[in-house]
Amino acid sequence: MALSLSNFLVCCAGFVAVARSATHEYDWNIGWVRANPDGMAERPVMGINGQWPLPTLNFTKGDRVIATVHNQLGNQSTSMHFHGLFQNGTNDMDGPVGVTQCGIPPGSSFTYNFSIEQPGTYWYHSHTRGQYPDGLRGQFLVHDPDSPYIGQYDEEVAITLSDWYHDEMPGLLSHFISVANPTGAEPVPNSALMSDTQNLSVAVQPGKTYLFRMTNMGAFAGQYFWIEGHTMRVVEVDGVHTEPAETSMIYLTAAQRYSFMVTMKDNVEGNFAMVGSMDTVRYLACRSLCYVLTPWQDLFDALPDGLNTNVTGWLVYDDAADKPAPALIDAFEPFDDYTLVPQDGLEIYDHVDHSIQLDMKMDNLGDGANYAFFNDITYVEPIVPTLYSVLSTGANASNPTIYGVNTNSFVLEKGQVVEIVLNNDDAGKHPFHLHGHNFQVVWRSEENDGYWNPDNTSAIESFPRKPMRRDVVMVNPQGNFVIRFKADNPGVWLFHCHIDWHTASGLVATMIEAPLELQSSMKVPADHYQVCQDSGTPTAGNAAGNTVDVLDLTGEHKSPAPLPAGFTARGIVALVFSCLSAFIGMAVIAWYGAAPIAVRKPSVAAGKVTTN
Repeated sequence: MALSLSNFLVCCAGFVAVARSATHEYDWNIGWVRANPDGMAERPVMGINGQWPLPTLNFTKGDRVIATVHNQLGNQSTSMHFHGLFQNGTNDMDGPVGVTQCGIPPGSSFTYNFSIEQPGTYWYHSHTRGQYPDGLRGQFLVHDPDSPYIGQYDEEVAITLSDWYHDEMPGLLSHFISVANPTGAEPVPNSALMSDTQNLSVAVQPGKTYLFRMTNMGAFAGQYFWIEGHTMRVVEVDGVHTEPAETSMIYLTAAQRYSFMVTMKDNVEGNFAMVGSMDTVRYLACRSLCYVLTPWQDLFDALPDGLNTNVTGWLVYDDAADKPAPALIDAFEPFDDYTLVPQDGLEIYDHVDHSIQLDMKMDNLGDGANYAFFNDITYVEPIVPTLYSVLSTGANASNPTIYGVNTNSFVLEKGQVVEIVLNNDDAGKHPFHLHGHNFQVVWRSEENDGYWNPDNTSAIESFPRKPMRRDVVMVNPQGNFVIRFKADNPGVWLFHCHIDWHTASGLVATMIEAPLELQSSMKVPADHYQVCQDSGTPTAGNAAGNTVDVLDLTGEHKSPAPLPAGFTARGIVALVFSCLSAFIGMAVIAWYGAAPIAVRKPSVAAGKVTTN
């Protein structure tokens, strides 16, 4: 697939119904189309207006978006989230189902209407359970007339990375969260994609400088990215301009974005490989006795035979020249984003008003399935979307109890500096995203450092004076991080792992920011309430839909009961396989017993009598 600048600067005419001045109006029919992006398996995917991949959307800071979504899927509800946009004053346009809206059922329509006040690299995707990996995701780019890097590059190129599954998400999720998968092994992708294809070609000209805008739209895998023979100058992450930082390799977790400038060579013959490589291995750093990283545990629980974890594209200087296979590398050594400095020079929030500690783990519940937890609570979507509970419960909206046991809700006061301390009691990497804000990353531990120690003065003294800001940050295996943000955006904002399997299994918390102010400033459009009516979803009261006594949560959605004491994932595996073995054994006995009984008859062969 060849790529040119026009692919990114002009939206497909079929997707733009009307474009007047700085208002962009879209009429999106979301339905099924068929696609085969890796060339190995055609499958149904979710497209817009009969097309897939989805278009890259381009805007200028200050534009308005009016996007009407018509659900023509037939068999699933849907939604749309504009990832990374703060939605300041338009919390009802944020998109997560059960949080700021009801799901849009088949045959219904819903309009998103908001202004864009942030330049940078973003993306749009479904925020309905496990849906965007089935194709409902694309890039959302906001150009900045006042960018500090205007004039330092000649053209822009937008590229996405993603993992890709041949099976549809509902079936994969059904198995993933079930007693048949008690260890919580995530489904392994079938391939990696670059701009929703493979063998991507990007035409470039010698001596020119290009600004690449890159998004990892994957469901699971982080990806390493590098361009052979070229240096990247990072200038933006997740919508935040940074001081330039040079590197030969970057690492993007699911949902992270980077902008980087690359200057082409002046005199060159040939083309250069660009490589995306899915992260399949966790590493545990040696502490004292060695000087290398030691492979510890596969991120993918199984590596199927023939799985190609890489995807390759090329910078094409000469279309007639060969496109060489990428060279092998000795090690992955990506740039450490923790060292980035925001270009605006915002200094660390050195006074914290509200500190929240989230201890995360993976564990089993009484149904035998594996779930994800913050503080021993796995998220379960409430009966009433949380925003609608805020708007309908009066002074009780400041009481986190009304939002339900399983929403992991925290009420924040406007203007507070909020700190989230996340302790990872799991052997995997996890990318965490906060809606409605970006945040300062004031600390991120190495792997296997355990829980954050607030008395660790040496760590506190090493906090950066001007911390990196972004809206997705990775926690290391068995490690921790500390992030801070200012509660200056009233609304209901999720904080969740952006591995989509873990969002579905409950690794979610809810930040409810200035709820009483939200009551006086928010007016939800009628069509938003209409989709709730269409789907039979209540829009008032507490998490259980109780409007009389909002402290009474009788009937709320809850997680399965805990495991009986003494049960472990290993024990569940043994039990499952023992039961399977028993059923198979009984089936064999039944089949054998039902078979007709053969009667042995004498036979004559060459005058000799034998019996069979």
